[in-house]
Amino acid sequence: MYSLNLFTSTYQTMNAIRITSLALFSLSCLFSTQAAKKDSWTSLFNGKDLSQFKGYKKDKPGDAWVAEDGAIKLLKAKGKSGGDLMTREQYKFFELQLEWKLPKPGNSGIIYRVTETDGPSYKTGPEMQIFHTMKAGGKTDTGSCYALYAPKVANLKPIGEWNSVRLIIKPGNKVEHHMNGQLLCSYEIGSKDWNDRVAKSKFKNWEKFGRMPKGHLCFQDHGNEVWFRNVRVRKL
Repeated sequence: MYSLNLFTSTYQTMNAIRITSLALFSLSCLFSTQAAKKDSWTSLFNGKDLSQFKGYKKDKPGDAWVAEDGAIKLLKAKGKSGGDLMTREQYKFFELQLEWKLPKPGNSGIIYRVTETDGPSYKTGPEMQIFHTMKAGGKTDTGSCYALYAPKVANLKPIGEWNSVRLIIKPGNKVEHHMNGQLLCSYEIGSKDWNDRVAKSKFKNWEKFGRMPKGHLCFQDHGNEVWFRNVRVRKL
């Protein structure tokens, strides 16, 4: 009887260990899958069409936005309508990577957390400026958070060459602008410093500016040609 009870107890213990191990393994796989999905990159441009984009307040991009030679290009041609080019999906915390170039004079921008509301896209979304000039301390030059935070360094490549960008918005609304391998500026949306700067800017009376918890990504049509390529994003 003692041997039988010992066998039964040992069997039950081993079975419990197997069940626990299986449960832990399943949880590990689940968390690994979730982490992989969170860290995975999504290409926003396949080099051929603009299927992952729409126009701001439009179902389709304006016909001045085209796929050409493996890049997104904004044409400046008579009879062509542009408007801002906007992702179909919305993003809260993310890392955006891309390359851009433009002529001189040239002006565009990457506007984030955009909501389709009254007025233009920049009524809600802060902008990482794209411009044909750049200087450290220039609040409206390339790499700035337009009119609010200036780049700390100037590393713009010669006109016509590609500049690589990383725009990162982390949990806690901590934002980083990177270009050509260097950190240009960082800030925290909603912080006292942010609010003080907004209060002294042209955005002070724009109720929804920088207040959207998530939104679309926009490439700005500012009346000049601009090119984007290798556009990808991952959620954080």
